[in-house]
Amino acid sequence: MPVNSAVPRPHRSPVSRRQVLAVGGTGLLAATARATRAAARTRKTRAAATDGTPEQIHLTWGDDPATSIVVSWASPGPATRPRVRIGQRVIVAEPRHYTDGLNGETVWTYHARVGGLRPGATYGYVVTADNDANAADPFSAVFRTAPPGRAAFRFTSFGDLSTPNTAWALSYGQSAYAVEAVESFQPLFHLLNGDLCYANLNPAGQPEVWRDFGNNNQASAASRPWMPCPGNHEVEFGNGPQGFTSYLTRYTLPDNQVPGFGGRWYSFRVGPVLFISLDADDVVYQDAGAFVAGPVALVPAAATGHPAIQPGTSLYLRGYSGGAQTAWLERTLAAGRRHPLVDWIVVQMHQCACSSSVTGNGSDLGIRQQWLPLFDQFGVDLVLTGHDHDYERSFPVRGADSGAGREDATGAAVDTLRPHPVTTADGGVFDTSQGTVHLVLGCGGTDTPLDEYGTDTAGRPRQAKIFTRANRPFATSAPDVYGRAGADAVEDAVWSARRDTLTGYGIAVFDVNPDPADFAGQTSITVTQYHAVGAAPVNPATGDKGAPTPDYTEFETFTLVRPRS
Repeated sequence: MPVNSAVPRPHRSPVSRRQVLAVGGTGLLAATARATRAAARTRKTRAAATDGTPEQIHLTWGDDPATSIVVSWASPGPATRPRVRIGQRVIVAEPRHYTDGLNGETVWTYHARVGGLRPGATYGYVVTADNDANAADPFSAVFRTAPPGRAAFRFTSFGDLSTPNTAWALSYGQSAYAVEAVESFQPLFHLLNGDLCYANLNPAGQPEVWRDFGNNNQASAASRPWMPCPGNHEVEFGNGPQGFTSYLTRYTLPDNQVPGFGGRWYSFRVGPVLFISLDADDVVYQDAGAFVAGPVALVPAAATGHPAIQPGTSLYLRGYSGGAQTAWLERTLAAGRRHPLVDWIVVQMHQCACSSSVTGNGSDLGIRQQWLPLFDQFGVDLVLTGHDHDYERSFPVRGADSGAGREDATGAAVDTLRPHPVTTADGGVFDTSQGTVHLVLGCGGTDTPLDEYGTDTAGRPRQAKIFTRANRPFATSAPDVYGRAGADAVEDAVWSARRDTLTGYGIAVFDVNPDPADFAGQTSITVTQYHAVGAAPVNPATGDKGAPTPDYTEFETFTLVRPRS
């Protein structure tokens, strides 16, 4: 039943809930806890194997966000009769577990599918089990279902979050403040654009990295859906054919109805917006998943029964779906543009088609070849990515400039299918019926901010790197040591409109307005990027050490418009 004053306040979670406040008209955010408290968060000792106490609690949308939601969580040991209670309803959870392919630890998760909800309503819920150590005062929180029809709503997005526990590679205290930033804006839901926690860079402790990530995110994800997509660092040795077992065991996502590929890509609709989440690992040329560089082998725990993984081994995923994902994407885009209530199409994926990052990965021809023509054909409005740890916005693009690239090593001409900007006037309002805007939002919380971009050189426009061929591992001159090449081509980044050179950390806020007063006959999405200036382990421009900060201020605001369908 909808929440009322009798619903208990949210119970204290395994990770303390700190409040973040929006202050005045500047967009400044202030956390009540000090940064040192966030940075000092450490791995907790796992409870006894018989402990079914819920932790890492998070929400995702069901197949219809207006009427359904999924409550998911984990526990230190197998839970007895794990369940969710909403009013008088008790929903028994589906248990799932897996044994990590590298350290042999078993992970227990639970998923309660809740349907029959009212659109635009607020509900309280309780999560517990018979062997919940907090059974006398179990975890409780509230959530909202999506509004009906063409209602206004807000969502937020970033990728590349990691955890606040600096014991792990690529983790940093900003990850805690990034979660608080989501809460401060009170979105209906959050899009998490891949590279969730970087567990695969910590092969001896992958489940513990996921645990720290889940407990950190619970401060927001227990109250609103966090909708993820897989990135290259969700790819783990020993955990399934594509390495996604950790990810797929923890998340229940809308059904894509493609047998054998559930959870890897999906779509959902909220009001006038169709959201499409993709796994770009399937189409990109770059190989950035699990990799053993050497010179020694990666040896799994003996309990797993798995053999040593030899130097030079990687999981290269390009083409793993055999074209099934691209075929699904075309069907989903076509149906979306036929839908009488759909005005906007927003795509979420991890790797980038439009990035001019110098110290990051750059752009990938695979996405440009397989998906950008479909984005053009069906008028995708907005593409949200991560991968490069910074913020970058493109002009609206449609079509491609052929022959615009050159090989980095030789200078020979190469076709990078450079996205063509339909305008280079940066007036703050863009008609996305004329072209797609790409945003790089890899600015969550990882300890490697990469806010350095291709520069104007020798009278040429800003430069961008592009992968145009597979970069599989190669043997170096050192015995049993392997490397992987970076992007192999460059182009003039004529599509690049705006970059944040002050920090690699931020959050994008999207306000959907189906009937804006300023744009008669059109619908709009106002986008504001907030950034955490000064938050950096090392400032890439000066070398000075930074520190996590709770202060997020406005970097830029722009508006997307298009005619109503």
